[in-house]
Amino acid sequence: MVQASQNAQASQNEIDKFSMNELSSLRSHVIQGGLDTWQAAEMFKVFLACHGYGVSITDAIRAAGRVEGAGCTLESLQKELDVIAVAN
Repeated sequence: MVQASQNAQASQNEIDKFSMNELSSLRSHVIQGGLDTWQAAEMFKVFLACHGYGVSITDAIRAAGRVEGAGCTLESLQKELDVIAVAN
């Protein structure tokens, strides 16, 4: 049972596009900056561009709204960025 859990975690870590440190830093900027949905979306877009990904502003705005609705947790931030990131 423990081995299966460790394998699942290893598989998830291989899929993750961004480190927890990067996501934590982004989250802090969004929260401490008091950004609205549009500003957070722009920050998501810049963050993704710095990592070699593209995103439509519409998708970024929708993702920012979902992250905000989820309380801006690291998990919600990671999930939304993973979904909207488009490889350039």
